[in-house]
Amino acid sequence: MKIKKNKISPRQKMINLMYVLLMAMLALNVSSDVLNGFTLVDESLTRSTANANEQNKAMYNDFEQSMAQNPEKVREWYQRAQTVRTMSDTLYNLAERLKVRIAKKADGADGDYSNLENREDLEASTYVMLAPGRGQGKQLYEAINSYRESILTMITDSVQRRIIEDNFSTEVPRKDISLMKNWQEYHFENMPAIAAITLLTKLQNDVRYAEGEVLHTLARNIDVGDVRVNQIRALVIPNSRNVVRGSEFEAQIILAAVDSTQRPEIYVGEEKLDTENGHYSRLCNATGDYTLNGYMLVNDGAGASTRYDFSQSYTVVEPTATVSASLMNVLYAGFDNPVSISVPGVAANRISASIAKGKGSLKSDGKGGFIVVPTEIGSELVIEVTATNEAGRRQSMGQYAFRVRQLPDPTPFIEYKDKDGNIQRYRGGKPFSKQALMSTDGIVAAIDDGLLNISFRVLSFDIVFFDNMGNAIPRKSDGRLFSQAQKDMLRNLQRGKRFYISNVKAVGPDNVERQLPTSLEVIVN
Repeated sequence: MKIKKNKISPRQKMINLMYVLLMAMLALNVSSDVLNGFTLVDESLTRSTANANEQNKAMYNDFEQSMAQNPEKVREWYQRAQTVRTMSDTLYNLAERLKVRIAKKADGADGDYSNLENREDLEASTYVMLAPGRGQGKQLYEAINSYRESILTMITDSVQRRIIEDNFSTEVPRKDISLMKNWQEYHFENMPAIAAITLLTKLQNDVRYAEGEVLHTLARNIDVGDVRVNQIRALVIPNSRNVVRGSEFEAQIILAAVDSTQRPEIYVGEEKLDTENGHYSRLCNATGDYTLNGYMLVNDGAGASTRYDFSQSYTVVEPTATVSASLMNVLYAGFDNPVSISVPGVAANRISASIAKGKGSLKSDGKGGFIVVPTEIGSELVIEVTATNEAGRRQSMGQYAFRVRQLPDPTPFIEYKDKDGNIQRYRGGKPFSKQALMSTDGIVAAIDDGLLNISFRVLSFDIVFFDNMGNAIPRKSDGRLFSQAQKDMLRNLQRGKRFYISNVKAVGPDNVERQLPTSLEVIVN
């Protein structure tokens, strides 16, 4: 819709001036020439009003077309335009009815205001507008005031506001206040019929002029037909360019640097995309490199369509996940094996795992990892990983096999505290303080090789002492603790003497009882 600034034409200015002069002349003499002048002014005003009405109808048609093309953007201004139309038609039609009534009062039932015979009749307008109980003058006065206040709320230009305020003013001129007449008496009391009709025709002309000004203001507000950008591009915004086989490729197809309320037509290939906000998805069942090609059709304010092509490449890859035993690349039977599982691009809380093959249990550790407890030594245990995408769709990310082994044998130790109070483990083969020896109450066994740190429960062990003749003197323990016989022998040992801890029996977290093949040599210092 093209917006043009309405200006008062020289013709309109002449009409207004003629109207003022003729009104002044009425005060002096109502001659036939004056009445003819009113007729001419009325005809001219009627033609001017008809032209303004046609222009306003054209703008209403433009609003209708714009509303059909882009209702979300135009709706507010379209509704305001309809309100202006209703307001203007109401006041216009009221003036039209009053013209008809004055003509009929002056010329009878067949009176026609466009061809008035008794133009000089002074009673018709007084009766129609001011008759007690039935005069329409006060109704017209209130209607003009209401229209003026409402229409001014929609006009922002100060010059146009002043013009409209003057055109619809209902104040009696100051120089005539002494007449003690109100607005309707001032304009219609003892007024020739043709003058009253001309006054109402001018009111109709002012209504169409004000109506047109508001329509131009509303049209400017919605920028019908304008594109206020310096670059327009069709873009595809994928959620990810790497897609796992079996999942969906998702992308946002948008037009950059345009009104967000515009709804373009989107075609992928030659197929129209029937979706809201340009959302596109496609199930990807084969790996490889792909390209999304298409175009968009965008309608401008004039109803023409412009095409914008787009292209976006993406890659479909095999499902991948990372599954690793936190301690080492095997699982131990009967033991809580911590396992970490991750899937690129998927949050930990959307990853789940289960045992697909083998015997055992698997559960979450509550910290984003899992605990696997196999129960069958020498078998294979297979873990299946499943991920849930943002749309709630579950997808298998693969299966991962592990060999199940028995926990290795632990090593026996003597635990003691050093001078700083720190717990130390004596592993044998070097001098050991007798004081530290006597401060301990037994031995322990554990897998302590830098990867695993697994404690075992010692069931029993033997200590072999040697006398001065080299004879072996064995003594049995009291469970994991030194027996009283062993303590007595230890108490009597001298520096440089040796003894051996052997036949150690222990049970681990897998509940397998075993006799350790190694012995612990202790050199008393």
